[in-house]
Amino acid sequence: MNQPKIAIIGLGYVGLPLARLFATKYPTVGFDINEERVAELMSGTDSTLEVENEVLQSVLVKEPNNENGLFCSTTIEDIRDCDFYVITVPTPVDKNNRPVLTPLIKASETVGKVLSKDNIVIYESTVYPGATEEECIPVLEKVSGLTFNTDFYAGYSPERINPGDKKHTVEKILKVTSGSTPEIGRKVDDLYNSVITAGTHLAPTIKVAEAAKVIENSQRDINIAFVNELAKIFNLMDINTHDVLAAAGTKWNFLPFKPGLVGGHCIGVDPYYLAQKAQEYGYHPEIILAGRRLNDSMGDYVSSEVIKLMIKKDVHIKGANVLVLGITFKENCPDVRNTKVVDVIQSLKEYGTNVTIYDPWANEEEVKEEYGLKSNQTLPSGKFDAIVLAVAHEEFKTIDYSYISNEKLVIYDVKNILVNSDKSL
Repeated sequence: MNQPKIAIIGLGYVGLPLARLFATKYPTVGFDINEERVAELMSGTDSTLEVENEVLQSVLVKEPNNENGLFCSTTIEDIRDCDFYVITVPTPVDKNNRPVLTPLIKASETVGKVLSKDNIVIYESTVYPGATEEECIPVLEKVSGLTFNTDFYAGYSPERINPGDKKHTVEKILKVTSGSTPEIGRKVDDLYNSVITAGTHLAPTIKVAEAAKVIENSQRDINIAFVNELAKIFNLMDINTHDVLAAAGTKWNFLPFKPGLVGGHCIGVDPYYLAQKAQEYGYHPEIILAGRRLNDSMGDYVSSEVIKLMIKKDVHIKGANVLVLGITFKENCPDVRNTKVVDVIQSLKEYGTNVTIYDPWANEEEVKEEYGLKSNQTLPSGKFDAIVLAVAHEEFKTIDYSYISNEKLVIYDVKNILVNSDKSL
């Protein structure tokens, strides 16, 4: 195939940047079931801020065709004649931290309806090793009526998008690739290598590529859990954890992890996928789950530390006004998926405080729909007894806190970016 046509299934934080990139060299159709999202993108606007509007507009075409460019659609017929189908849908966990493959299965059903001979279906969503061939391929076969590795083929190339990161964009991050046969692996690798300037790494099997993805974030999760535990220890000793890390970081091989609230769609989720699969094989992953338990406990820990500081300053807890700065899962990014700031907010409310949320990046409607919380994109007026800086947005560094502070104000700086805080994590 000299000029293959590519379909991207799912136009979120992962799918859109990839679709935009492919559209610079190939005819590309982006498919999503969210009509508002598709209409927004076709108007040349990306509310996730992952692709600049000018860059998006430069690749958009008004209708699907065989020329280079991106057409976004909710109509399944618009992806019927594609050669590669790249699935980039979310893979979350439920309230019990069990993997939820429903979006992946539904996307596979959609592709199965338009799949034809010699097509290649590539999965990018984070899964446990074996999920592509054990869970997704049977769906493709059943819906399409085609036979795997005879009529159609598969690949896996784990996404490495870092939301909000304008330096490490998709084409600048080395891409792991794989295929269901050695020949297909090379085709998948060639496809990505044609647009990824950082290069590619062809894994020997799909399972190896799946495993590589799931341990990347599990490793980060465990390392952050370690420094979170250090923060708890050093706080008891009245030692600034960030000062300790700065000193230790002078050694050439010290890993520069920082304490914090571990949320988002990757680090806070991926370890559960690996743990679930390990347990199916009869192995209980002690370190992975211990790291998850510690990181999941940090919301309660932060709120309890805030309450202790308020008590020390003789601030009456019940009915106290607390301002939480930031509700996205990371700084300078509108992504609120699996944000652990909500754990801090819920815990503070359980102490009887009145919590106000200010986040200039977060979509107020999305926060309301996802968590039932009211978030404000403008700084609320009034006076507060405590301020919790939960996310290190640049805007928070320039606030004049004296205008919104009661006399006995407590400032708890989770991210250690302020010079006038009472304490940091």
